[in-house]
Amino acid sequence: MTTVFKFLSILPLWLVHGLGGGAGWLVFLSSGVYRQRFLDNARQAGLGWRQWAPAVAAAGRMVAELPRLWLGSPVPVFWQGAELVDAALLRAKGVVFLTPHLGCFEVTAQAYAQRYGQTQQPMTVLFRPPRKAWLREVVSRARGRPGLSTAPTTMAGVKQMVKALKLGQSLGLLPDQVPPSGMGVWAPFFGRDAYTMTLSARLARQADATVLLAWGERLSWGRGFAVHFQPLDQALASDATVAATQINAAMEQLVMTCPQQYLWAYARYKQPRQDA
Repeated sequence: MTTVFKFLSILPLWLVHGLGGGAGWLVFLSSGVYRQRFLDNARQAGLGWRQWAPAVAAAGRMVAELPRLWLGSPVPVFWQGAELVDAALLRAKGVVFLTPHLGCFEVTAQAYAQRYGQTQQPMTVLFRPPRKAWLREVVSRARGRPGLSTAPTTMAGVKQMVKALKLGQSLGLLPDQVPPSGMGVWAPFFGRDAYTMTLSARLARQADATVLLAWGERLSWGRGFAVHFQPLDQALASDATVAATQINAAMEQLVMTCPQQYLWAYARYKQPRQDA
């Protein structure tokens, strides 16, 4: 598999996305469980087929582009809202970036690290280590780059993020990722209760950090990516459930700006794992 990753990493982005789009439809048509979860989640959000159909190919593109992003040459990145990041860093109280499973969430952290991570403040991103040993090694090497480090979804990872924020550094989290049991609350997401992490709000309040919403738009024909940033339009409440509801609402609005690139097959409404 490492050899396959290296081969895919040298292909042009337009070809990678073309192959990934086809693979996305192949999985959608061949897996009843995957297809049903995809459709259930899309319908829960009130989408018609014209809105959700492009997301089938987008899911395949998201997987296919990872070798290029992890091991290949840099991809073109265009910035939308960089002035918000500049202003947040000037506050020197840390920045918490919240990114849903929308577009290419891998490229948002890479773009930040390249532009700010080495000259201003580095970023630490929260991630769940892959179960397969060979993939853990690849991911660890790919994500551990200058200006960017990773923190696992464990108590040690949480402590690492708290320490980084106290130093005025930046954090990246996917708040629509289902946390382990005991690390979240039930809050509505597109009208249905979903187990939602409380960590992002706790970190931001504790350090009085700036909260920014971010996502990486996948541009057509392999032209690269556009990273978008916007502010959270309200202060986070001290109550954990209210804050989680606020964040879910913000993620909903972000997703609906481009539902064609959201990962609708993600098991957003599953029960949390017990191994916190």
